[in-house]
Amino acid sequence: MKPLTETDIRGAFVNCSKGEAKRLSVPRDLADQQWEDLDFFGWRDPQAPDRAYLVAEIDGRPQGVTLRGAQSAMSWQTRRSMCSLCVTTHTGGVALLVAPKAGKAGKQGDSVGAYMCSDLACSLYVRGLKDAGAGARMHETLTTEEKIERTVANVAGFIAKVTA
Repeated sequence: MKPLTETDIRGAFVNCSKGEAKRLSVPRDLADQQWEDLDFFGWRDPQAPDRAYLVAEIDGRPQGVTLRGAQSAMSWQTRRSMCSLCVTTHTGGVALLVAPKAGKAGKQGDSVGAYMCSDLACSLYVRGLKDAGAGARMHETLTTEEKIERTVANVAGFIAKVTA
């Protein structure tokens, strides 16, 4: 992924107003990110743990979505769950994140949800740069490059559902 600036990130959001994008918390360590290892840039808001953000390059330009997650820990989080983006399994490390749809549909309350790695570090899990624990990666015959392509396609598909 190409390195993003704060301006790039704030201008990328498709499912919130410009005012909301201006007020959201962008990580201060953008220069320290492992951009070459990221298929998308995702983070949780440290001041509002139920909020998360995801920005991916779609058709050559960044597109971002705001996400909401559960505010409290659920009892089912102790079971192993699978991320729908990167196909990594975690014990308690996958959360249902929901994005309001873009435009009129989102204003009417329509949303799209998916189970994702709670820390949004899918790119690092796929590349083996971050460990999700024993049994986190199923044995697959896909190469790392093919797993990356699958993750990119899953992220693009999720964003397409938000913008549809």
